[in-house]
Amino acid sequence: MSLESYMNQIGQQARAASRLLAKASTAQKNDALLAMAKALEEARPRLIEENAKDMANGQEKGIDAALLDRLLLNDARIDGMIEGLKQVATLPDPVGEITDMVYRPSGIQVGKMRVPLGVIGIIYESRPNVTIDAASLCLKSGNATILRGGSEAFHSNQAIAQAVSMGLKKSGLPEEAVQVLNTVDRDAVGKLITMAEYVDVIVPRGGKNLIKRISQDARVPVIKHLDGNCHVYIDDEADLDKAFTICMNAKTRRYGVCGAMESLLIHKQVAKEILPRLVSAYQEKGVELVGCDASQAISSSVASATEEDWYTEYLAPKLSVKLVDDIDEAILHINKYGSHHTDAIVSGSYTKTRAFMAGVDSSSVMVNASTQFADGFEYGLGAEIGISTDKIHVRGPVGLMGLTSQKYIVLGDGHTRDN
Repeated sequence: MSLESYMNQIGQQARAASRLLAKASTAQKNDALLAMAKALEEARPRLIEENAKDMANGQEKGIDAALLDRLLLNDARIDGMIEGLKQVATLPDPVGEITDMVYRPSGIQVGKMRVPLGVIGIIYESRPNVTIDAASLCLKSGNATILRGGSEAFHSNQAIAQAVSMGLKKSGLPEEAVQVLNTVDRDAVGKLITMAEYVDVIVPRGGKNLIKRISQDARVPVIKHLDGNCHVYIDDEADLDKAFTICMNAKTRRYGVCGAMESLLIHKQVAKEILPRLVSAYQEKGVELVGCDASQAISSSVASATEEDWYTEYLAPKLSVKLVDDIDEAILHINKYGSHHTDAIVSGSYTKTRAFMAGVDSSSVMVNASTQFADGFEYGLGAEIGISTDKIHVRGPVGLMGLTSQKYIVLGDGHTRDN
């Protein structure tokens, strides 16, 4: 079968499955999730065996240690995948929820019902556990999904796909509700992101280059974020002890996450007091610091920042530092150089925090809290499929609600329109 025929078949099957899933009850979907969890447990030896093939291939190709770590499946990570399925089964089902019902002067009632998006294509790299995350969230929200993992995790993803298919079959839901592409042909991605007749939305998860390519070439709406260039601004009315704790956590808790702080902005009135303290603590953690002329004048440990530094998501122990005259300059800097992901202010001023929340154009804006809280679980979503920096149709961590839309419903009792 040609790639064109294969992809069309996948699309047709997904569209048909999405029609059935849209009508599935919460109990049916939960049963499927629990059956998938059981099937994963039974497939544990095979998952580890198939993952060993991917690990060996990765080492042979010289994949770096960080990527190999994300690729690895061990008992603890399989336990996490199984627990994730069980947790999603406990989450409230958004599908079918009716809100905003009002009577109109004509006597009809108008409201909104939450419905699935339809078919979601997900393209991702390295981590095979994403296969389960994506499958579970799409299924619970009533969506069929087409998954295309990275070639480096091919054997792992195919083994997971078989367990998912078995769980769906046992529950009575269509096996085509979750389809993992069985090809590493890169042209499959190009086809998937242009199948507007079958696919309703694409979610890319991976490096900046992957997401950029998909965003440019897709003919299907994309839920994405390119990078996480996150900021913390320390205001002149900040509690500096709180500011110190927040800034250390925002940068050093984990360097490689999209919610990590990459640029620190400090009001010039408090910079001489807080910056040396932070520099010393960051140096102990091995964090490289670059900054503006004013920050270098306060600490000789701060190297000179380039224009490119202000735009950069390091995902590493490196931080850009800039002193600003006031909150307005901080907001202008964030909106110019930031990636509209997550930005925070540390201040004791209600007026300034409100101005910051209103003025910063990001998917998450935080007050007196670490940017590393930018996470679906921390937001009470239970799980997330990614973080969107778009403005339509969903923004911020994308959980079950973000994988649905709304349609208007109208209730009448023989009503007709006279004018």
